[in-house]
Amino acid sequence: MTESAGLRAGYFTAAAAVRPTLNALMAKEWQGLENLPKDGFILCANHLSNLDPLAVGHMVYAQGHLPYFLAKAELFQLPVVGGLLTRMRQIPVDRARGGNESLLAANQVLADGGAIIIYPESTLTTDPDLWPMKAKTGAARLALKTGVPVIPMAQWGIHEVMPGPAKAPRPWPRRTARIRLGAPVPLEDLRASALTRDVLDAASERIMSAITGELEVLRGEPAPEGRWNPRTARREPIAGRHDPGGARPERGTP
Repeated sequence: MTESAGLRAGYFTAAAAVRPTLNALMAKEWQGLENLPKDGFILCANHLSNLDPLAVGHMVYAQGHLPYFLAKAELFQLPVVGGLLTRMRQIPVDRARGGNESLLAANQVLADGGAIIIYPESTLTTDPDLWPMKAKTGAARLALKTGVPVIPMAQWGIHEVMPGPAKAPRPWPRRTARIRLGAPVPLEDLRASALTRDVLDAASERIMSAITGELEVLRGEPAPEGRWNPRTARREPIAGRHDPGGARPERGTP
C-alpha cells in the first residue's frame, strides 16, 4: 500500500514512543510471522486487554505494514486519543448505524493493499477462562466481500501485564506477551455464496476456530467444548461446525 509521507512520518513518530515503552513493560515472542502476506490482508485476533492494540500494532508495524484498526467510534471522541486515531486514519465503527461506513473504509484500505486488524468479538472477552467468544459477523462480511486472506492471530500473556479493562499496566514481575499467527483461514467455498446469515455465521466460526487453535498452542492446553456467548453468559455449542466445507480447521502445531 502506498501511504503519504506525512502518514508514514506520523506512524514513525508514534512507533518511536510506543516501542520502547512496550519493550520496557514486557518481553515479546512472535511466532508464525511467515504467514503474514506482503499486502492486502485482514488480521483477526482474540481480545484480552486494553493494551492489545499497541502490542498487535507493534508486531504489524515491525513487519513493514501500517496497521489500520477497526475501533469503536466512542474512542474517537476521547481527548488526545481521538485526535491520534483520526490523524493515523484508523477506522471508526459506529454500531448504532450498522458499521456499513467502516466496512467501506476498510474495503478501500484492502483494495490499496493495506492491512486491517479486527477483533471479531468486538470487545474484551468475558469468557471465564479467557478463551475466544462468539464472534460478530463484521470480519466475516469484509473477508467474503473482498476475497483477501484472513490471518488468525492468537495472543497470550499481555493480560498479565494489563488485565482486562484495567487502565494501567503492572510492570512487575516482567511478563512475556506472546503472539502467534496461523495460516490463512479457508473461506474459498463460502465466497461464492450469497451473504446469508448462515454463511456469515459459518465464516465467523471458522475464523474463531482458527484463532482458538493457535491460542491452544500458546497456552499448551485444549479449549473447552463450546463457545462463550456474551449475550447469554454461558458456553454454547459451536454453530457452523458442520456447514459444507466448514470442518473445524486443524489445530496449530508448535
